[in-house]
Amino acid sequence: MNVKRYFAPSAREALRALKAELGADAIVLSNRAVEGGVEILALPADDVGALPGASRAAAPAPQPTARPAPAAPSAEDDDFQVSLSGRAPAAPAATPKPARIIRPFNPPRMETADYVMRSRAAALSEQYSIDDWSAPETAVRPLAAETVPAPKQPVPAAPQVRAAEPARAVEDERIRSLQEANVQLMKEMAGIRSMIERQLAGFAWGETRRKAPARADIVGELLEAGFSSVLARRLAEAVDEEASPEDARAAVKNALARDLRAVASDADIIDRGGVYALVGPTGVGKTTTTAKLAARCVVRHGAERLALITTDGYRIGAQEQLRIYGRILGVPVFSVRDAADLRQTLAELRNKHMVLIDTMGMSQRDKMVAEQAAMLTGAGDVRRLLLLNSTCRGDTLADVVRAYSGPDLAGCVLTKVDEAASLAPALDVAVRNELNVFYVANGQRVPEDLHLPNRAYLLHRALREQSAESPWKLQGDEAALMLAAGGV
Repeated sequence: MNVKRYFAPSAREALRALKAELGADAIVLSNRAVEGGVEILALPADDVGALPGASRAAAPAPQPTARPAPAAPSAEDDDFQVSLSGRAPAAPAATPKPARIIRPFNPPRMETADYVMRSRAAALSEQYSIDDWSAPETAVRPLAAETVPAPKQPVPAAPQVRAAEPARAVEDERIRSLQEANVQLMKEMAGIRSMIERQLAGFAWGETRRKAPARADIVGELLEAGFSSVLARRLAEAVDEEASPEDARAAVKNALARDLRAVASDADIIDRGGVYALVGPTGVGKTTTTAKLAARCVVRHGAERLALITTDGYRIGAQEQLRIYGRILGVPVFSVRDAADLRQTLAELRNKHMVLIDTMGMSQRDKMVAEQAAMLTGAGDVRRLLLLNSTCRGDTLADVVRAYSGPDLAGCVLTKVDEAASLAPALDVAVRNELNVFYVANGQRVPEDLHLPNRAYLLHRALREQSAESPWKLQGDEAALMLAAGGV
């Protein structure tokens, strides 16, 4: 048996060489991909009788149908079918041809040229028999168009985002509507609560007037005078239910006198000595009060035991005004600019019995209030005296005390007492904040218009009843409304 081997870079070239040498009647025994190309084994037509089982050949086999072949390694060798001859070897009648197995095509993630050549040549060897090569040479069909499915195009995400934007906008608008509705609901509930509180206060006031009329009347008088609702209710607790109006006023006066911290003598300031800084809002009388205290100290201890310091470099003529008082009293006056200068000046004056510091006036809402307090605290053992304007409203005075409060606050001085219609707001703030009242100033004269706090005088000015013709006289249940508005 004369088996021939043909090797070529492609299957087409190998078949062409085979056909040229053996003729169109040659029989292809096998084909396979080898290193560098394709190898085909063929047998001449004359040697077919030497094959085992050739004597059992039956009728001529039917012409094989054209089948697609995988593409050759080269780009110019497309998938094709070819037949070397119209004749085909007789197939055994007893052994029918097995059905072809079609395997799914699974392309690799990355196909190299060598991988494509090997995989397609192997598929050619396994899926096609010898008769498959007998198809006409001109019948050529591409395999990739039939077996390789078109890749699925990914659905772009942009339309989904654009489709979700209207829904998100609707959701945001719904949330804003709910928030606005909640705010409006809270306002309405606050209004209802305020109305209910006023009604309950009116009921409680009516019950108080029925059970303890003197207590209800004294609460109204305290509110008329300018006391806060908190202190008015606290003072009214000292009144018995069966007390008369005179007894109620006396009970309230005694309770207020017990809570008022009025200094009976000026020993804590003048006799003890030390460093004191007079602080407070603008226009409260700090420079004049400093001169009044200096005059008292000079009378008692002499001018050589006292020194004056001013930190007011903003107000025009402030330093010159204090220097004039110093020349009159024979007391040296020093001007300082910052904390370091103040610390050095106080160190030089450490042998003085008393040092008074006149500070710059500023609003209680000014952030420089805290800076001023820090400067005085960092300068050494400096105590502050807060000056309260007796003509101010109670809420304004409470705001001042809150801004100037601190551990180094020794107490307060009530100024402009002669201008105030009532001392109730000033005493209310002093009592509720437990401030020591050291002095009372009632004029511009130095040093005559500075006095120790007279408790009886202060209480009389604070508890003075409004006349019936006064527009500030409360009528009916107006006291109950004021208590409800005060939140107590």
